[in-house]
Amino acid sequence: MSEAMTGSTVPRRQLGRYLRDERNRAGLTVKDAAKGLEWSETKIWRIETGQISLRSLDVEAICRLYRVDPGTAEVLKGLAKETKAKGWWQAYGDAVPEYFDLFVGLEAAATRMSKYEAELVPGLFQTEDYARTLVRSDHPDEDDAEIERRVELRMARQAILRRPVDPPALRVVLSESVVRRPVSGAAVMAAQLRHLAQVAELPNVELRIIPFKTGFHPGMFSGAFTILRFPLNGGGVESEPPTVYSDMFTGALYLDKPHEVARYARAFEDIWNMGLGDGDTMGIVDRAAEELGNG
Repeated sequence: MSEAMTGSTVPRRQLGRYLRDERNRAGLTVKDAAKGLEWSETKIWRIETGQISLRSLDVEAICRLYRVDPGTAEVLKGLAKETKAKGWWQAYGDAVPEYFDLFVGLEAAATRMSKYEAELVPGLFQTEDYARTLVRSDHPDEDDAEIERRVELRMARQAILRRPVDPPALRVVLSESVVRRPVSGAAVMAAQLRHLAQVAELPNVELRIIPFKTGFHPGMFSGAFTILRFPLNGGGVESEPPTVYSDMFTGALYLDKPHEVARYARAFEDIWNMGLGDGDTMGIVDRAAEELGNG
């Protein structure tokens, strides 16, 4: 997959994971590493979780402290150069919160995604008008130009759904409330529902809805989340660890420990199996759109 698609997130995460392993191999704590490098413990944590890029000189200093063998050190310095490659979203600057920059890169690199949404149409499926309403509500103090820049970013992300090479496979489950709750009035919502139906016809997208009548389901415990899975390497192993992403009001949660991912994966399969099939799902979407049109 090209660098334009993967952005800088994957090499950052790879480098961070390797450096964490080398620190552990050296028997050093995060506090020890921070003291030896004269950095903050927060910076060490951000490096190891792939949230910031590094210069080759920084990696060289880390390798000296961790007593990494010269061959491995050269590989890690080379990987540091790859973290400087810009993803397309970085042109939008401050329109992307720091915590979401990581997600956009993971989203672009993923080959499979499983999503559960309880309240809103997922960003990859939103129309401009629907997205504009949400962005304006979330950023009431921003001027029109900034609002439009953020909407453009959201629309640009959607290109991965139709990219000619390896578009990600999506399985998405929505609560019925997502399609029943009007956002920005009947006309905008009806157009959004028609667009949702069109996206659901893409060969790489599967959509299900959990109707109100289902009652309790695991999504009521989990809240909205996305599981991202990545390309397999030559040995049939995922090139990046599966990651669970959950967006919150003031930040985001990233989970990649196997037992965490496994729990969310089980929850998603239960949610998926409780959702309606294609025909019934589209029936709910079409009826909701018709009712808005007649309202």
